[in-house]
Amino acid sequence: MSRPSRPVTQLDKTDVLSGLFASWDALDRLVSGLTPEQWQMPTPLPGWTVHAIIAHLIGTESALLGMATPDADTDVSALEHVRNDFGVINECWVRHLRSESGDDLVRRFRAVTAERREYLTDMTDADWNAPTRTPVGPDSYGRFMRVRVFDCWMHEHDIRDALGQPASDAELAGPPARLALDEMAASMGFVVSKLGGAPAGSRVAIELTGPLARTIRVLVDGRGRLVGDFGGLEPTVTLRMDGLLFTRLAGGRVTSAPVELDGEKDVGARIVAHLNYVI
Repeated sequence: MSRPSRPVTQLDKTDVLSGLFASWDALDRLVSGLTPEQWQMPTPLPGWTVHAIIAHLIGTESALLGMATPDADTDVSALEHVRNDFGVINECWVRHLRSESGDDLVRRFRAVTAERREYLTDMTDADWNAPTRTPVGPDSYGRFMRVRVFDCWMHEHDIRDALGQPASDAELAGPPARLALDEMAASMGFVVSKLGGAPAGSRVAIELTGPLARTIRVLVDGRGRLVGDFGGLEPTVTLRMDGLLFTRLAGGRVTSAPVELDGEKDVGARIVAHLNYVI
C-alpha cells in the first residue's frame, strides 16, 4: 500500500510484545477452568458472552495469520449489536466457534496465540515499523500491535466484569495496562477537540487516579494534540477520575462514572459526555 501522509508511529518491539504476550497469558489464566455456566455469562458488550469474547480474539489472531473469515449461518449484519464491517467479521467468528466447549476454546486460543508469538518474535524491525492498515488508520505494524494490546486488555476486563473477578492493584501494574493506556491517550486529542468540542486555546488535563494513575494533557491549537506539559500554564479544564473507570467509560463499557471537574466545567462536562470513542 502507499505510504500514509503522516509519519508512522515507531514503537519498541520488545516492549509492545511483552505487553501483548502478558495480556494473552492473563486471559488464559482467567478463563482456564471456567464452568459451562461461567462461559455463558453476559459481558458489558451487547450480545456477547465470555465465550464470544474469546472466540472473537481467536478470530482476530487467526485472521492476522491469513485465515479467511468463516461463513456465518445467518445475516450477522442484521444483528442489533453489529454496527460496521469489523463487527460483521467479528460476529462470523463468534458464531463459527459458538458450539465449541470452553476447554476446546482454550486449546484453540493457546494454539493460535502460540503461532502468533512465533511470527511476531521472528518479525524484522523493518517489517515491524512498516506502514500498514490498522484499526486507527494507516500506521506502523507496531502501532497495530499496540492496538491489539489495548483490545485484549479491554476484553480481559470485560470478562472480569462478567465473572465478578476485578483485577488486583498488582494485576493492573503490568505492561498491558500501560500500553493500553498509551494507546487510549493517543486518541485523546481527537476526543477532546473533535468529539468534545473543546475550543481553540483549551488546555485539558485528564488526571487518572488509582493504580493506573497518570495525567494525559491535550492542547487544542487548531487540532487537539498530546503534550508533555503546558509550558508553565495551568490547565483550562481538568478532568479527574479513577484510571480503570476512565478506560471503561472511554471504551463504551459504562455510560457514566464519577468525574471531578475543575476550570471551565461546561467544556469539561462536554468532553466527559463524549469520552466514548471506541467503535
